[in-house]
Amino acid sequence: MTATLQPLRVSNDALDDADELRARMGAEGYLFIERLFDPDAVLALRREMLHVMQAGGWLAAGTDPMDGVADVSRRCSENDIGYTDVYHEVYKLQAFHEAGHWPEVLGLMQQLIDGPVFPHPIKIARLWFPQYTDHTTPAHQDYVHNQGAYETFTCWAPVGECPLELGGLAVLPCSPKTTDVIDHHFSLGAGGLSLEESLDRPEWRSTNYEPGDALVFHSLTPHKALPNVTENRLRVSLDNRYQSTHAPIAEGLLRPHLNKMGSDGEDLGPMSWDEVYAGWTDDRLQYYWRDREGPTVPKDQRYADAALEEAFELARQGDPAARLRLERLRRREPNSARGLEAAAVLDGAS
Repeated sequence: MTATLQPLRVSNDALDDADELRARMGAEGYLFIERLFDPDAVLALRREMLHVMQAGGWLAAGTDPMDGVADVSRRCSENDIGYTDVYHEVYKLQAFHEAGHWPEVLGLMQQLIDGPVFPHPIKIARLWFPQYTDHTTPAHQDYVHNQGAYETFTCWAPVGECPLELGGLAVLPCSPKTTDVIDHHFSLGAGGLSLEESLDRPEWRSTNYEPGDALVFHSLTPHKALPNVTENRLRVSLDNRYQSTHAPIAEGLLRPHLNKMGSDGEDLGPMSWDEVYAGWTDDRLQYYWRDREGPTVPKDQRYADAALEEAFELARQGDPAARLRLERLRRREPNSARGLEAAAVLDGAS
C-alpha cells in the first residue's frame, strides 16, 4: 500500500449473513469481496473484450491481447474523438452484458436489497489508457450521475489483474445517509463531476485487485479511480449497478452507455439496443427491463448544469481543463445555444 491508502476490509466472512452484509454497508458504504466471481470466467471475458480492442487498433502490434499492452499513440477517453468507435464494439459483446447478471453478484445484491433485484441495463466498461492521468475519474458519488433511487449499488470489478499502479478503484469509507449528496464541481475525467477530497473522513482505501474480485458500494459512497501510471497497459473494468425492482429509475439508465461521436467530435445521438443485440446468439437478456414494476423518472440536470456553468467561468479565466471541456462541447453541439456560447468563449468574444 502507499502512504495515502489503507487496505480494503474483506467481507468474504459475511457472505452467508445478509444482516451482517447490510450492517457493514450501512457503516462503511462498501463491501470488498475477494474472488466473488470465477477468475476463469473473468479472464474469458477479458479475452473477448481485448480482442475487440486489438481489432480497433488500441493495442500495440504483435502483442498478446491478454497482456493489454496499449498503443499509447491511440490514447483517448470517453469524451474524445474515436473512443466510441471501439467502445461500442466492446459494448455489443453478449458476454459483456451477461457479466452483469452472473449469479454470484445477483445473490449478493439480493441480500443487500432484501427483495427483488433489478440490474441496470446500462452496463459500463471502463477502458483507461496509460499516460493520460489528467482524465482519471475524479472523486465523486454515483448518485449525481445515476439518480433514481438512493438505494442503488455499484459492483466494480477488474477484468484481469489490477494492481494499484494500473489505476484500480478507491473508496472513502463512510456511512451513507438517505440524502447526503456532497457538493460536486467541474472536473475532467468520466462524468465530469468531482467532490472535494479534503473531507473530514478516514483515509481512502484500495488494494491490488485480482481477477474475480469485486468492490460493491452505495450510490452515496465517495470513490475515485487511481491514476494509471503504468508505461503501456490498459486498465479494463466493469461498472454494473443494481436496485430494487420496485424503486424508481432515471430514464437515461435504460439506454446504452455513451452517445455516438462523429469523426469531428459531433454528438450523433445514442446507439440503439437493436444495434447492441444484432450479433447475440440468444435473446434471454434482450429488453428484459421492459417488464420491471418500478416507475421511470426524468434525470435532474442540476448537477451537470452547475458543473458546466463552473466550466464556463473557469474557461473565461483561462483554465486549460475548462477550455478543453468547452472545446468538446463546441465540437459535439456546434449549433446548440451552449455550443455557440462555448465557441464565443474560446474565441475570446465578450
